[in-house]
Amino acid sequence: MRIGSRPRYTAEAEPERMDIALVIVGFLSLLAGGELLVRGATQLARLFGMSPLLIGLTVVACGTSAPELAASLSAAFQGVPEVALGNVLGSNTANVGLILGIAALIRPVGATPGLFRRELPLMIFVVALPIALYWNGYQGRIESAALLLLLGSYLSVLIREARRNRNGGIELDGIEDLPPPAPLWMALLTAVAGGLVLAGGAWMLVRGAVNIAAALGVPDRVIGLTLVALGTSLPELAASAVAAYRGHSAMVLGNVIGSNIFNVLAILGATGLVKPLVVDPVASQGDELVAVGFTLLLLPFLAIFKEVGRLPGLLLVFLYGCYVFFLFGGRFGAA
Repeated sequence: MRIGSRPRYTAEAEPERMDIALVIVGFLSLLAGGELLVRGATQLARLFGMSPLLIGLTVVACGTSAPELAASLSAAFQGVPEVALGNVLGSNTANVGLILGIAALIRPVGATPGLFRRELPLMIFVVALPIALYWNGYQGRIESAALLLLLGSYLSVLIREARRNRNGGIELDGIEDLPPPAPLWMALLTAVAGGLVLAGGAWMLVRGAVNIAAALGVPDRVIGLTLVALGTSLPELAASAVAAYRGHSAMVLGNVIGSNIFNVLAILGATGLVKPLVVDPVASQGDELVAVGFTLLLLPFLAIFKEVGRLPGLLLVFLYGCYVFFLFGGRFGAA
């Protein structure tokens, strides 16, 4: 592990407070930057005449996953690829176990037939891709380009369908109620400011989290699977909780499924294209199987009951809590 090669603290109290502050400010910056980026990009899309559906499927979907992208890129450049991969796998696990579970506790989450026929099987396939991708612990630029090509193909299908049916039966809460588009200069300034805040927040979050992990003896991959993944998943958690409260179950499932697909194809693709990733193949395979396992849990609920009710939601949250306990208390507490 690279943790042992990092500089050790000489004055304990001061660096610990600084690292905790970095994590907190990084979390808040990711939230603020994501909000600014989505707002500015949405205004730009509306200025260029994109329909509400296309805005939701492209700009908003990419914007809410921007914290994960920023954090993974920052981790790769800081020489901690385990955090970059752990962020993606941990976010996918949290999206199903925690975010969908909490949303189902607020109100049962149902699925449309179309979502069950195409998007859910596609998500299972995409979430399982890292098992084959990291069999040797290496993701190069060729594999990364293939992931981005798959993402482009998927988005092109969505865009063609959206043009055939501008409403498409998909609820995009809040998009139609937006105020008139801002001036072009203001939309550009908002989007650029959001991107800069995201980049800074991602650097602070990753640096603080990795330093805390080093001080506590926790491996990089675990801090990526938990602290970084949860921090970058806060926008999805907030959006899904609000959508569930308002009764928009299709939006909840769409948010979870779309985020998981985007995490693997876009974030791993972009990160590996910029900087190839080298990780421990044994440890990563176990984390990948956990992400796939949580995804497969949705099949019996949706196939039999056509929804994820409160009891399944409680089960998902409980299993996710057990997983996090295993990562920290079960494995490293006994070490």
